[in-house]
Amino acid sequence: MMPRPPQEEFLLKETSPHLGGGRHTGDKHTSTYDLVEQMQYLYVRVVKAKDLPAKDVTGSCDPYVEVKLGNYKGTTRHFEKKTNPEWNQVFAFSKDRLQSSVLEVTVKDKDLVKDDFIGRVLFDLNEVPKRVPPDSPLAPQWYRLEDRKSEKVRGELMLAVWMGTQADEAFPEAWNSDASGVTGADGLANIRSKVYLSPKLWYLRVNVIEAQDLQPSDKGRFPDVFVRAILGNQALRTRISPSRTINPLWNEDLMFVAAEPFEEPLILSVEDRVAPNKDEVLGRCAIPLQYVDRRLDHKPVNTRWYNLEKYVVVEGDKKKETKFASRIHMRICLEGGYHVLDESTHYSSDLRPTAKQLWKTAIGVLEVGILNAQGLMPMKTKDGRGTTDAYCVAKYGQKWVRTRTIIDSFTPKWNEQYTWEVFDPCTVITIGVFDNCHLHGGDKAAQSRDARIGKVRIRLSTLETDRVYTHSYPLLVLHPNGVKKMGEIHLAVRFTCSSLLNMMHMYSHPLLPKMHYIHPLTVSQLDSLRHQATIIVSMRLGRAEPPLRKEVVEYMLDVGSHMWSMRRSKANFFRIMGVLGGLIAVGKWFDQICHWKNPITTVLIHILFIILVMYPELILPTIFLYLFLIGVWYYRWRPRHPPHMDTRLSHADSAHPDELDEEFDTFPTSRPSDIIRMRYDRLRSIAGRIQTVVGDLATQGERLQSLLSWRDPRATALFVIFCLVAAIVLYVTPFQVVALLTGFYVLRHPRFRHKLPSVPLNFFRRLPARTDCML
Repeated sequence: MMPRPPQEEFLLKETSPHLGGGRHTGDKHTSTYDLVEQMQYLYVRVVKAKDLPAKDVTGSCDPYVEVKLGNYKGTTRHFEKKTNPEWNQVFAFSKDRLQSSVLEVTVKDKDLVKDDFIGRVLFDLNEVPKRVPPDSPLAPQWYRLEDRKSEKVRGELMLAVWMGTQADEAFPEAWNSDASGVTGADGLANIRSKVYLSPKLWYLRVNVIEAQDLQPSDKGRFPDVFVRAILGNQALRTRISPSRTINPLWNEDLMFVAAEPFEEPLILSVEDRVAPNKDEVLGRCAIPLQYVDRRLDHKPVNTRWYNLEKYVVVEGDKKKETKFASRIHMRICLEGGYHVLDESTHYSSDLRPTAKQLWKTAIGVLEVGILNAQGLMPMKTKDGRGTTDAYCVAKYGQKWVRTRTIIDSFTPKWNEQYTWEVFDPCTVITIGVFDNCHLHGGDKAAQSRDARIGKVRIRLSTLETDRVYTHSYPLLVLHPNGVKKMGEIHLAVRFTCSSLLNMMHMYSHPLLPKMHYIHPLTVSQLDSLRHQATIIVSMRLGRAEPPLRKEVVEYMLDVGSHMWSMRRSKANFFRIMGVLGGLIAVGKWFDQICHWKNPITTVLIHILFIILVMYPELILPTIFLYLFLIGVWYYRWRPRHPPHMDTRLSHADSAHPDELDEEFDTFPTSRPSDIIRMRYDRLRSIAGRIQTVVGDLATQGERLQSLLSWRDPRATALFVIFCLVAAIVLYVTPFQVVALLTGFYVLRHPRFRHKLPSVPLNFFRRLPARTDCML
């Protein structure tokens, strides 16, 4: 059953926002923030104070500054016992939410009971100057403090006040009135915008060659020796050496993922399998990765011998001294010629090798304006009502960006613009929206997870160059109870190409660096290394400030997309049928031609066939001309919008609830045994059908092999005699005559056809296969 058509709310919508302060017309702009809507802010920079009076009984002053505009109030940190404090903090108040025409900047003295008033400075907003980058920053000035009666008091405050936009350099680090409900340094750090860089990842190749002079404890048995290698949380081991001596040989490669800066050494231990579940360590060595050779191509690096340390147990504790026992021969190198895959190859955002010396020049620039979101769903409950604190994360290449968090809004406006260098057009940018659950710090917040609201992928090769795409993308998330629209995200995207010739030339290059083809890694190695790479990236980004948390990184990198899903299997089956649909349609059309459903068309095909047989040099030009005409004809209906998440293609809107529950099950499973039994039986029935199809394919192949195998001596004899006759006939008959006769036979009128199968088909179906030998 085909899935039902997608709902209107799941579709992409084109928009016309006011970009860069004026209505978007699709032309290329020159302003830095030309892909977002301008947002006006009142900025207050509190620099420092001097000559503040003492207010406490002790004669000291613990000053801080309170910046107040209407109901919005921001405060600086306070200093203990300091009359000349320096804060250098910036406050930003959104112009859309201004509730007063007077800005009040007050200096107060921190006290246990009630904070003392020291003095204040008032500003009329109508007289505040306006600043637009690239104008130089406004110079702060000294202002004399006044009391509540507007009389001068002791103390001065250095301030700068101006009106600006989100393009101001002070904006990213400023306290924002949109986040006035957030308290604590941890909470404020978690709402700011930030740019992150993925750690530089290397493949580490450890070629274990041999060991010498091992000293097993039991001299009377042949040792079963293997090497175990550990790097961080990655552990691999070689096979047991077949030589079974104290000088074992392996010559086996072990592959790891390492990230700069290298924090942990490579630990190698040579072990002897003395019993089924007991291994004896014969020696260990630790190799710091800082001193390991790096190679950029396939030329082998030099091998080295490493001394193994024999650990001796003394009085129940590990001994302090070490004794030289044996050594191991290895070739270890960091591979700079590979690209370390941390994303799925189907939508990678970066395909460059690790070594920067091998990078090509950039072919263009990708600019993305994250404008706003509409209709977001409540993600959590606060004070008895639903609320959402949304932020965006965009990932392309090694650069991750995180917008600021908009507090308690179902229609957040970010209007932040980011830029990436593009090295390959056949790459994908991923933009995700999340709900921030770490606004107030503390242990409870540390244990909570940022909830996913949805994500968008845009393939750069589907974009026209120098065109601004402004669209509202649906944010779709699959839940155990079905697909759900969580809202819409409004983006402006522009891909600018610096050299069209270079970009066209990229289409002739291999997708991955050449080392992937000269020394390819196996599929299982790539899967394991990609898993390790995602763990390392999520761990490193989780240590940043503010952290990009594990659940966010894993969602952006599509960790777990390889797990079994009945819904994805159906979707992939229908994708295959969609690909084969064109061939099936051609087959049906040719069948209609052969059966003369439309005599005029069949006659024209006969004439074309005769021309091509008489002039065979026209066959290839005719095919390519036909493809050219089809391409030109389809140009009128070329896609004008970027691709987006398709619920119909994904079978997300027609999946059975139990199939979705199975997709969201953990691995290993956590469901009750009766459900597991039902799903196992269902999987067995599907696998049985696949098994039958695979068996049928194998049968047809074996019948082809049996034509000349003499398994059926009569069939093979008939085929051999037919081949001899055919060779003689074709040798003496011109090829064009044979082609014409064959074509006329295939296109013959239905009056000369029989409903029974043809003689060649009957002969082929009678050939033996090896199914008789199957148990």
